[in-house]
Amino acid sequence: MSGGNPVAAGRTAPEGQSGTYFAAPLGSFSSGLLLFVSGASNVTIHADPSMEDLYRARFESQVPTVREQGGTVSIEYPRFPPFDQRYFWLERRAEVALNATITWHIEVRGSISRLTADLHEVRLGSLNLASGASRIELMLPRPSGNVSIRILGGASNVTIHRPEGIAARVHASGGVTSLTFDEKHIGAIGSDVTLQSLDYDDVANPYDIEVTGGANNLTIDAR
Repeated sequence: MSGGNPVAAGRTAPEGQSGTYFAAPLGSFSSGLLLFVSGASNVTIHADPSMEDLYRARFESQVPTVREQGGTVSIEYPRFPPFDQRYFWLERRAEVALNATITWHIEVRGSISRLTADLHEVRLGSLNLASGASRIELMLPRPSGNVSIRILGGASNVTIHRPEGIAARVHASGGVTSLTFDEKHIGAIGSDVTLQSLDYDDVANPYDIEVTGGANNLTIDAR
């Protein structure tokens, strides 16, 4: 990623879109980082193969601070919610489209809930969810190298789909309740557990998935 000046990129929304719209030019970047600085909820992420911008994002209700610098797209919501916290979480909505021609790293600092990430057209370098994740669905692409998926601080109701024929290994620490890895199911275990597909050690470009802080209703499958 090359350097650049921070930009709070707010372009006029395309016709037919509502909410607040942000975008930045692709420039000469070969990789990018999508960073949620202070957690998030109700987020949809996908790739747009026809898009010429680095990214495009649209927000409803509460609009975060959005900046782009050196290929890093940072999205930061206020750390302190308004008085009615229930309204605060339910009304947050974000949709982010990523350029499909470059490699992306995705990171969430702080808890995240209700994330749907259709990444099957994304060149994924890594994905890191910190401080807990709940109600997450990830649709992973065919990797072009070893790709790490990290969920730190616990996971609840998380489903990870990888393409058929792609090997994977999962390591969960801190106790597990209801873990399904392909055809294998673990009801409850208080210690660390590691599962891997039969061909994990024999093929290139597997997925390495790590969950720390406990897991409840974690499913990893191929489809």
